[in-house]
Amino acid sequence: MLIYLCGAVENSPHHAPSWRAEIARSLHELGHEVYDPVLDEKKDLTDQEAREFRGWKHSDMPRFQKAVRKMIQYDLDWIEERCDALVVHWEEGKETASAQGELTVAYRRGLPIYLVTPTPLAQVSGWVLGCASHIFPSFEALGEYLRGQRARAIAYA
Repeated sequence: MLIYLCGAVENSPHHAPSWRAEIARSLHELGHEVYDPVLDEKKDLTDQEAREFRGWKHSDMPRFQKAVRKMIQYDLDWIEERCDALVVHWEEGKETASAQGELTVAYRRGLPIYLVTPTPLAQVSGWVLGCASHIFPSFEALGEYLRGQRARAIAYA
């Protein structure tokens, strides 16, 4: 299964590499492939766009929007055409529009959405909870669930 990692990037320190690396390693150990859009920062941007788009947010909004729209299209194409499931990391105070958009597209496509959130569920957006097919309080709980799924699949193969 090819799993897309979804969660705060723009509002997280250093683009949240620790949770992404940790869950990617666990998913690989379970035999899954992982697509982490943070590691694919260039996407289909030109060299100049990849190098300069962040600065354009403050100096050239039309160029910034053009570059960001290319990234949005690229990421949503991954969800619509390539991946089999999403792992969504949802943290209070680090919610992003991109994560909501990505999980909504996955929901519309009928993909499994594994929501991992330490946030009390009463404080999580109803939209996000509605899109999630499975909700876990931690990555450890997600890993236990996926290991159980794998064991069942092997037993019934």
